[in-house]
Amino acid sequence: MRRVAALPLVALLALLPAAGGAHAAGEDVPRQEWALKAIQAPDAWKTTKGRGITVAVLDTGVASDHPDLKGNVLRGRDFVGVGAEKGDREWARHGTAMAGLIAGHGHGKGGAQGVTGVAPEAKILPVRVLLEDADPQRKKAREKSAGALAEGIRWAADKGADVINLSLGDDSDSAHPEAREDAAVRYALSKGSVVVASAGNGGEEGDHVSYPAAYPGVIAVTAVDRRGARAAFSTRRWYATVAAPGKDVLIADPDRRYYEGWGTSAASAFASGAVALVRAAHPDLSPAQIKELVSDTARNTPEGGRSDALGTGVVDPAAAIEMGSNIKPRKQQPSPQAYQNEFFGAGPDDGLSAGWLATITGFVGLLLIASAVAVHRGVNLETLRGLSRRMPRQ
Repeated sequence: MRRVAALPLVALLALLPAAGGAHAAGEDVPRQEWALKAIQAPDAWKTTKGRGITVAVLDTGVASDHPDLKGNVLRGRDFVGVGAEKGDREWARHGTAMAGLIAGHGHGKGGAQGVTGVAPEAKILPVRVLLEDADPQRKKAREKSAGALAEGIRWAADKGADVINLSLGDDSDSAHPEAREDAAVRYALSKGSVVVASAGNGGEEGDHVSYPAAYPGVIAVTAVDRRGARAAFSTRRWYATVAAPGKDVLIADPDRRYYEGWGTSAASAFASGAVALVRAAHPDLSPAQIKELVSDTARNTPEGGRSDALGTGVVDPAAAIEMGSNIKPRKQQPSPQAYQNEFFGAGPDDGLSAGWLATITGFVGLLLIASAVAVHRGVNLETLRGLSRRMPRQ
């Protein structure tokens, strides 16, 4: 997840052969999908499996012809335009893996083989905004990739994406907020899209702040292991919203084999799938309400209510769906304001400025002093009124 000079973002998932070797054709794959049970997805499926919801996957490409995704992938857009070509394995490994975790439906009789995602009836809107790490043209893609994330977020929001998944980021030493990206996130939220992002893989390298996870309004997701404990690589920061499985996670690959992966990329994808289920059950709730709902209903809540390592706990779509029935939809709230001063952009309008407050305070102080003097010297009321009329007006 380190930023290199040529590219601003990288994917946040490492691939390893599945236990016992990579599995062909989904052999013995379903029994390894512990992550779905960890977030109680089967309980949420009693209400919905995500039908009618579109999740934009801003990533590398997505292999729409993969048997676990066939029929669930919409026509997307490529904002990079260079590197491996559609159909190449190095065009769509990471994006396909994330799409499968979100909306895979398995294959074979009854979907018994392959990967099943959290929201198997949702649709994936693929938006290519970065190259695979192994793409030979990655270092040459500086100009083509500049601004791709911000453009992709806006495009996905305009296309009506209910959820925008960002399993990517920058948590390098030089990581900093980008004005275009921050504005794009706020634009998407104002259009009704819930934005979910990886918290970062810097847990063993200084816990550097990661963007886009740290932008206001984003549901930032940290990673846990099979025991529900924080994965060692998962970044600990103030912006953590919830946690989700991110270690030893089974994923689909364009080569039709299955691998295990680790990273907050996977955690973000699982959380996006969970959000898709909540949105399907409660489509009128605003992005801010959805974020608050999934945060309030998370399981295994840390002592004190939250922590930088796990947010408020492991996301639980079933609990969120249940509690959401008691929430009254409210009109779309203004999107979060941009960071001020040390970051960029104007902050929220909090009313009177400090300068005006100082002026008013000083004026009131003068009146009080004048009143005290008048009482002490016996100055009549008319004299005091005259003094008040001579005070400067703001």
